[in-house]
Amino acid sequence: MGSGFSLFFAPEAPGTNLGDLPESCVASVLENMEPQQICQVAGLNRAFRGAASADFVWESKLPVNYDEIFRRLFGDFPKEICKKDLYSVLCHPNSFDDGHKKAWLDKSCGKICLAISSNGLSITGIDDRRHWNRIPTEESRFSSIAYLQQTWWFEVNGEVEFPLPAGTYSLFFRLQLGKSAKRFGRRVCNSQNVHGWDIKPVQFQLSTSEKQQATSCYLRKSGSWNYYHGGDFVVEKSNKPTKIKFSMMQIDCTHTKGGLSVDSVVVYPVELKERLMRF
Repeated sequence: MGSGFSLFFAPEAPGTNLGDLPESCVASVLENMEPQQICQVAGLNRAFRGAASADFVWESKLPVNYDEIFRRLFGDFPKEICKKDLYSVLCHPNSFDDGHKKAWLDKSCGKICLAISSNGLSITGIDDRRHWNRIPTEESRFSSIAYLQQTWWFEVNGEVEFPLPAGTYSLFFRLQLGKSAKRFGRRVCNSQNVHGWDIKPVQFQLSTSEKQQATSCYLRKSGSWNYYHGGDFVVEKSNKPTKIKFSMMQIDCTHTKGGLSVDSVVVYPVELKERLMRF
């Protein structure tokens, strides 16, 4: 939090106190602080509490196109809502597109993140119970995953359209080799049915109106959820929705593959890329 933040808790000079500071001056200082820090110093006194609710303080923490984001998620934009409450609402995972997708502000960087559930993806053969099953689970933010038992042709496609603020973003597939379960109250992962992923790599494709790219990698680590990088893309303008299309496939029909759990696809600001890659 730095020395500037610590200064608020330093001993006060004789005859002065923090309550003597004009609220407008306090607000100007808070504008340069992180949201978590603003909430902490809001309890110091009345001046800090009032300044911590100032619209211009919280507007600086919101994406530049926060009104378009709100309309995409909730419909009409409310005429009377303070920016602090608006920031709080957008920090919660908010569902859209029939509940198959979620969007929220990451509190560490104030930028938009997206998630698309397995129910929001087009999965080849998903209705054939010989190959795929929908499994309820607490390990997904959408409370269910798609589990592949066995197939010759593996293909998953999806798309999302959202008013993303200008910036660089990374797309990941959240996958697990194996099927999670609870045994005597403890998490276990059954990997007995995992096969075929070490023979040929999975192909990942990502496209926007500006760019197309493709990558590939083998799925190797079993027993835990992992984020597989599908590509990066740049949004240059915040004043119009960005449409993203993505896919992953392994369609070499010389062998079967199975034992894969598909949870979701996530889109994160590139600043958070390293955080996901560590998992």
